[in-house]
Order: sequence, then structure tokens, then C-alpha cells
Amino acid sequence: MKILIVDDHAILRRGVKEMIEEQFAGAIFGEASTAQDTLEQVWKQDWHLALLDITMPGRSGLEVLREIKKARPKLPILVLSAHPVEQYAVRVLQAGASGYLTKLQAPEELAEAIRKVLAGGIYISPEVANKLSNHLRPDAQKPPHERLSNREFQVMKLLASGKSTKEIAAELCVSVQTVSTHRARTLKKMELATTAELIRYAVENKLLD
Repeated sequence: MKILIVDDHAILRRGVKEMIEEQFAGAIFGEASTAQDTLEQVWKQDWHLALLDITMPGRSGLEVLREIKKARPKLPILVLSAHPVEQYAVRVLQAGASGYLTKLQAPEELAEAIRKVLAGGIYISPEVANKLSNHLRPDAQKPPHERLSNREFQVMKLLASGKSTKEIAAELCVSVQTVSTHRARTLKKMELATTAELIRYAVENKLLD
């Protein structure tokens, strides 16, 4: 079994590898720390499973997830993230992931999730199932932040964390003008007037890490 572990922190990659080795003897591992390295490894080799972090330098893990699914539509992808379920679980499942785990859940649930997705299933924890069912209810009133595109959501979180447009542009490898455009669209979609209101909204809705 060949498993690709994607995370920009070497210590976390090592920890995940050790957890998997305890349950799946003989597994072969590949590692990637950037979006480009991840995509190159997916293009060049066949994998049975990819474990993908959602946050990496330069590009959103959601963007990488979509590109992986285009190149390898049958490759199961488990997203292993530090972000709480309410922030990204629905988005990654909509993008084609086979499951979503937070890094706090991983030790107890990772082996179970791997077995489920390798068997062709989708791993959904009770917490994610509750979030997903609420999202799919036709009469449900979805919160304003769920109107945002994935990139707008990423920019919103960075703005809410206190970063300037210049800092965000550097982190995402885009222009300041692009970040300003995303900010304007985000405020309009969420019906907010200022970044201060956006920060207050993010705090109240537990969107900050």
C-alpha cells in the first residue's frame, strides 16, 4: 500500500507516518510539503491513498485537492487538518475528498478512516455528519460565510486573523490588488461594511483557529 502524506511540517508528517505504520505493516510512504511537490508526485506515481493538509504555503489545500481529483479521480483523499470541522469539512467533501479529520481526532480515528476509504467508502465522523446534514437541509438558513468561494473564505480567515492585504498577498503569492478584490467581494457577499465587522463575525462564528 502506497500512501502520500502532505503537510508542510516535517514533524507532523513523521508522526502521521508512525501512526499508520502501527496499523498497516509494510505500507510504503511518500511525503510532500508544498502544492507543487504534491501535484508532481501525484502525476508521476500511482498511490492508494493521499493524506492532505488543507493549509500550505502559497496555495489552498482545496485548490490542490481539486487538481488531484482531476488528475487522479479514483484516488481516495483524506483531509487531515488543524481546522475545526465547521470551517472546512463541507467544503472538502464537496471538492471530492473521501473524508475529513482534524488532527486532534487523528490518533483515534485515522486507522478506521483509512480502512473505510480504501474499501471505497467515505469516512464521515458523527460531528461531520451533523454539519453535513444541516448544510443539505433545503430549509436551512446557511450562514453568510458559506456564500463565499474557497479563495474568498481563505482570504476572509486571514483578514480576520489580523493580517494586512500586503501580508496576505505575500502568503498566497498573489497581488495586493487581487487580495483587495477578494476582500471587497467577501464583504459584499457577507453584507458587512468593514474588516472590523468581519473580525467580529469570525470570532462569533468560531472561524478563527
